[in-house]
Amino acid sequence: MHNDQMTTTRSPRRGLGRARAATAFAVTAVLGTAGLAAIAASPAGATHKVTQHKTLTPAQKLAAAERTLQGFINAAPSGVTLNEAGSSLFYPLWQEWQHPSSPLPNSPVKLNPAAGGSGKGISEAVAGTIQIGASDAFLASAQRTGPPAMLNIPVVVSAQAITYNIPGLAASKHVRLSATIINDIYNGSITNWDNKRIKSLNPGISFPNLTIVPIRRLDSSGDTFIFTSYMWYGDKTSWNHPGPYYGPQLSYAAWPSVSGELAESGNSNMVTGLNAHPGGIAYVGVSYLSSVNADGLGVAALQNGTGNFELPDAATISNEIASFSHFPTTGAINLVYSKVKAARFGYPIVNFEYAIVQQKQPNSTQEAAIKAELAWGMDPKGGAQTGFLNPIDFKAMPLNGILGAISLLKLMTSS
Repeated sequence: MHNDQMTTTRSPRRGLGRARAATAFAVTAVLGTAGLAAIAASPAGATHKVTQHKTLTPAQKLAAAERTLQGFINAAPSGVTLNEAGSSLFYPLWQEWQHPSSPLPNSPVKLNPAAGGSGKGISEAVAGTIQIGASDAFLASAQRTGPPAMLNIPVVVSAQAITYNIPGLAASKHVRLSATIINDIYNGSITNWDNKRIKSLNPGISFPNLTIVPIRRLDSSGDTFIFTSYMWYGDKTSWNHPGPYYGPQLSYAAWPSVSGELAESGNSNMVTGLNAHPGGIAYVGVSYLSSVNADGLGVAALQNGTGNFELPDAATISNEIASFSHFPTTGAINLVYSKVKAARFGYPIVNFEYAIVQQKQPNSTQEAAIKAELAWGMDPKGGAQTGFLNPIDFKAMPLNGILGAISLLKLMTSS
């Protein structure tokens, strides 16, 4: 796995130092100097190091983080509407935050949500035509530095499913697929479902002699980014490297030309296209799994970094995210296909859902509104509570993700 799509070689000692520094930065941003070494003045005016030995438990750190989040939420201004657009995977949650269908709290700030794809969210946030761009992919470093300078702030954890339409195959029979098999389907090397390589992964399943219809995204899509990331990290002979395709380039102009392939805009149209084409295969955000299941379409069990085949569910998504002990202070990390292969039962296509915002806001009111909305969205007691997330198979961020996101929120200014 490559953060920011770059791999560098560092000595173990130097890399450990940077990791510790990043962790200290994130914790200090939330907790101040509590539990850390402090510099104090002696009566004679000299300074000396005072070490506080109390170590905060994860529960205490989370409580402190929630107090910080609540401070942002309490500062939410009234009479402000934030315009959001972008990721169709993230879109159902923005809708639910604005108009809860259950007895859950409303968003602290009025929202005007829209979809359109991650590329749309990124480009419009950079242009300043919307206040929040939603994206399944983080910004590359060149895009973050601007101008204008941008922040990609992780808010919640999502995942992606590989779905298929094989008539006669019960939905309870989950076809096993690997990154290599999916690569060869999308490059045209594997053309039928009864291909011997697919059958070898799936003893006991009887496949029809049915032509495979690869379905991909037409629009600028973060879903495409994480889908092709899985193919690349799982098989370095893949037809395409996933980076640095960000922003408007997320549409992937370099898709191989395959006879009979389809291209659709947005997750909902991917599901519609899959329904209409027996033999089809598509990648769909987990927030659309209810539609997939209702239509009787299949969901694949994907091979992860340890060789196991896993379905996208609450346990496997949680297992994968737990295998990441460090999140960079930029928030830019690709969670797909665990690099250390530590998540034995982890689902391999997991990602952060990002809010893309300008670092310098035009006024303090808009700054406070964005901070309040994003803080509430990532708060396990706010927009990240299970009542919001479970229906769309999202998960709340782990503690270290929340700490890093708070550090990023604090970088936003209007001065």
